[in-house]
Amino acid sequence: MTDTDLTVAPTASTTSAFIPSPATPYQGDIARYWDHEARPVNLRLGDVDGLYHHHYGIGDVDHAALGSTDDSAYEKKLIAELHRLESAQADVLLDHLGSIGHGDTLVDAGCGRGGSSVMAHQRFGCKVEGVTLSAKQAEFANQRARELGIDDSVRARVCNMLDMPFETGQAAGSWNNESSMYVDLHDLFAEHSRVLAVGGRYVTITGCWNPRYGQPSKWVSQINAHFECNIHSRREYMRAMADNRLVPQAVIDLTPATLPYWELRATSSLVTGIEEAFINSYKDGSFQYVLIAADRV
Repeated sequence: MTDTDLTVAPTASTTSAFIPSPATPYQGDIARYWDHEARPVNLRLGDVDGLYHHHYGIGDVDHAALGSTDDSAYEKKLIAELHRLESAQADVLLDHLGSIGHGDTLVDAGCGRGGSSVMAHQRFGCKVEGVTLSAKQAEFANQRARELGIDDSVRARVCNMLDMPFETGQAAGSWNNESSMYVDLHDLFAEHSRVLAVGGRYVTITGCWNPRYGQPSKWVSQINAHFECNIHSRREYMRAMADNRLVPQAVIDLTPATLPYWELRATSSLVTGIEEAFINSYKDGSFQYVLIAADRV
């Protein structure tokens, strides 16, 4: 698949000059899914501070900050708390990228609306390249970068994360934040291994089904159907990394840390109907939320 830089003028009616065609029918389905996705749970949380994420949260809920459910401002406080937890998740991912310099380049594979890319630039001062199949997401991310005055350092491209438009060894670090379930893991890690410099760090945070459960549970199947994805097993991640010169340095089970987010979200006005599947699968052990940090050797 070819790529394109989105040079979209800051007007709602302007569209990019060229959008590449999907490489496969499935990629076309995913691009259409995310082009039309406008869930309040993503947009209203991002409206809190202008960081728009497409992942979930970790950490203990600050019940003192929430206050009483009888408070007329409770729902607003709840949304702010959910957003704090999802930004905390991105912070944990960035913590595991290691030492990144101002002159380095990072790659955000499956960047969504660009929240993690912005946070990475704000932390490290480096260049961040995001890739997504969704033209709408890339346009949104680039508009936010312009509004923040960081579009010379942070940008999103419409392209396939399995065929990224970067030179071999160009990136000091790269990541997938809840986006690896849309692709074949061997193909994905082969491409990350190619774009990473030797010694570069790859990080993923992802949901994966637990091989000890035996097979994907009914809850995992519901999540797959809801997001039109294909969740991999934890074992598949480790095998595909080993086959592609990515050596894990940290494997962290974040399942207990993400449950408070889901239990709080299930009480909000932003429910999407998938909360029960996440909560039950985490509790019965059939689904896990993990961070894997690996070095390119």
